[in-house]
Amino acid sequence: MASTHTTPNCDNTLYLTVELFNKKHPAFPVGTLRHYIFYKESNGLQKAGAIFKMGRKVLIKESAFFEWIESGAAATA
Repeated sequence: MASTHTTPNCDNTLYLTVELFNKKHPAFPVGTLRHYIFYKESNGLQKAGAIFKMGRKVLIKESAFFEWIESGAAATA
């Protein structure tokens, strides 16, 4: 009997580095993304669950980032 391993709450969400996010979505310049990330605590981006850090690497959770944008929070960032 083969065992299967599933990760809880795994919904095939895409995590991208800043550079890859910019290549996929050129409407968001690297400088703008870095600005949002720098102020992630005050602009709500971290609370939205859109930013993950692994050591020095920053990953953007694509779906959460767009939910944050659609909520209008980016307009105050």
